[in-house]
This record gives sequence, structure tokens and C-alpha cells, in this order.
Amino acid sequence: MPKQSLVCDQLVEPIGHFSHATITDSSRLLFISGMTAKNSEGGITGIGDVEAQTHQVCQNLQAVVEAAGGTMDDIVRVDVYVRNMEDFAASHAIRRQYFKGDPPASTMVEISKFVHKDYLIEINAIAALPAAH
Repeated sequence: MPKQSLVCDQLVEPIGHFSHATITDSSRLLFISGMTAKNSEGGITGIGDVEAQTHQVCQNLQAVVEAAGGTMDDIVRVDVYVRNMEDFAASHAIRRQYFKGDPPASTMVEISKFVHKDYLIEINAIAALPAAH
């Protein structure tokens, strides 16, 4: 397996869907820019709805990692930016649907502004892809 989740026994178990750290033996790293709820038509999915926006963001992440020859299981780290930390539980519930194996290491922070007033969440990611053949 290209990645392994690490939950440190000396720390409290994560309260969301993430690992304390991720170990990988892969040497091909994919750095994914911040994905927002912008859909393939150029509009914003789920205005005012963090769950719908999180789905779109995860679908966008999935499209990029698959275009590079990987899967969502190859994502080892995410940085999550939210408009409202009250959306923590809702966004993690959606993330569980996309990150089904060992969850990636993660940081989530609340910010006051995005590049568009209707964005509620943005996620960037790092994936450790299988070695090229």
C-alpha cells in the first residue's frame, strides 16, 4: 500500500476524519491546488450549503488525482479552509464518503474571506502516487 495512517498512542484520537500523520514510501508526489465548489460548467455548486460544496470540492480533488493516475486513497495530506468552524462535523461527514481507507493527515482553519463571496470551503491536497512504470 502506498500510504499508511499513523495515529500516535501518546496523543488523543482525532475527533474528525483525519490521521495524526501519513507515512508513504512513494516518490511521486502530486501537489493539488486549492479546490473550491466551482463545477465543470464554471458555476458554484451549493451556494449557502456546506455539504453540497464539500461534495463538489471532493469531486474536484478526485478528478485531479485520477487525471494524474491516482485515487483518493493516494491523498496523504489535506489543508481545509472553512468560512465557519461550525461546519466541522458536516464537512467531515462528507469527507468520510470520499476518503474511505486510511484518512489523510489534515489541518482545518476558519478564514474570513475566499476569492469568491459564496465559497464556504476550499481544500488543497498532496497525493503520493504509485511509482510510474
